[in-house]
Amino acid sequence: MTDAVPILEMRSITKEFPGVKALNDVSITVGAGEIHAICGENGAGKSTLMKVLSGVYPHGTYAGEIWFRGALVEFRDIRASEQAGIAIIHQELALIPELSITENLFLGNEIARGGVIDWSEARIRAIDLLARVGLREDPDTQIKHLGVGKQQLVEIAKALAKEVKLLILDEPTAALNEDDSQHLLDLILSLKGKGITSIIISHKLNEIEQIADEITIIRDGRTIETLDLRSGGVDEDRIIRGMVGRSLESRFPDRTPRIGEVFFEVRDWTIQHPQVAERLVAKGSNIVVRRGEIVGLAGLMGAGRTELAMSIFGRSYGKYISGTLIKDGQEVVLKDVQSAISHGLAYVSEDRKVLGLNLLDTIKRSIVAAKLGKISRRGVVDPYAENDVAEDYRKRLRIKTPSVDVGVSKLSGGNQQKVVLAKWMFTDPDLLILDEPTRGIDVGAKYEIYTIVQQLASQGKGVILISSELPELLGIADRIYTVFEGQITDDIPASEATPENLMRSMTSSRPKARA
Repeated sequence: MTDAVPILEMRSITKEFPGVKALNDVSITVGAGEIHAICGENGAGKSTLMKVLSGVYPHGTYAGEIWFRGALVEFRDIRASEQAGIAIIHQELALIPELSITENLFLGNEIARGGVIDWSEARIRAIDLLARVGLREDPDTQIKHLGVGKQQLVEIAKALAKEVKLLILDEPTAALNEDDSQHLLDLILSLKGKGITSIIISHKLNEIEQIADEITIIRDGRTIETLDLRSGGVDEDRIIRGMVGRSLESRFPDRTPRIGEVFFEVRDWTIQHPQVAERLVAKGSNIVVRRGEIVGLAGLMGAGRTELAMSIFGRSYGKYISGTLIKDGQEVVLKDVQSAISHGLAYVSEDRKVLGLNLLDTIKRSIVAAKLGKISRRGVVDPYAENDVAEDYRKRLRIKTPSVDVGVSKLSGGNQQKVVLAKWMFTDPDLLILDEPTRGIDVGAKYEIYTIVQQLASQGKGVILISSELPELLGIADRIYTVFEGQITDDIPASEATPENLMRSMTSSRPKARA
């Protein structure tokens, strides 16, 4: 902590859930007008700490003290913290898709006269707020028509409408492309210039280094240390050492590929957008996967990577126009998800909370959900087999939980991702399609997931890995296909791939011929 006046002090915060002490004597001090980062592995307690601060977990449900702007505060709910000048933007955005930007900006904070909402005044103020965050959109636009990056900006504008003094952002760039991420980081810096303090939780350490003044590291529910980035000498390796309690000599596990014969092919695959008939989301795509091979799929946001993967996986996206799937030398027709699973395909979606998991289920039920027949007798699930399977995957994948009977909604993002992986591993697939498998999780959990993926490949399975992080593709893939506007534009062996030639192929509509 420097000479900056503290706007926030959280002293000896302890928060317990049944069977778990999520926070144990955590303390943090944030200077006024600073950008303060909180880093730690998934499950370390970062989001829990911010929920304590913002009143999601009200006073009385935790031990310790919160001092804000020099006064002891005891928030009973989110509204109380907002009235004090604290606003939190969660990783899962809290906007209502069917409402307009203006309606979302002032929801719960309506501009009214005589008990009647003044929509003219609200619209004028909305235009001003959108300008402050650099968003040029009609305030009457429905939220559902905005991309994730623009929705983030609406959330920040909503906070500004409430006279925010302290802005908390939980993984704000996790779902954004590089341009949107940089725009958001620049906005946070500009808010700092206007006296607004920010706390940012992020696993993207390069972004933290770029904008943060200080970093507090939390590990296993305890405060480990606070690092001052302004004094120099703090790099990503130093931050990682604090987060995981050890050095990670390499971000990717060592691996010697054992690549076999081609066993899966996508030939001339063409898919139409589900709503826009003239738009093709996949255009004559050709992909081959060999046994034991990790194949990367690189492309900018909107390039069609996810659409291609989902259409292959039982035509679960778009309208099939043409193309053939070949598995083990035989044509297969996968008209639905069940047929894809029965033919040995698995798909880990990029949105684990919406498409990957039922958040009302327990861990053990989630793990066996995709292939209940393996643990059923005469159509009835064997509860002992279900528990044994879940316990086995809990140990193998190092899922941090006191019990497999815990709801998946209680897990951190990284541990939820491990549950999704376990669910599809349980189906014993030949081809595993992974869509942004490490989005929003920390470097330690990423390393564990890379290890799992490599182990699957070493068993002779094929893997298609979609990632927006080029270092991740370069670090783990054996070959990389690039996608631009629904078209495969290149097929580059890992030994020849560089960020430069990948980006060149990701922004070109002309496929490159390779021998």
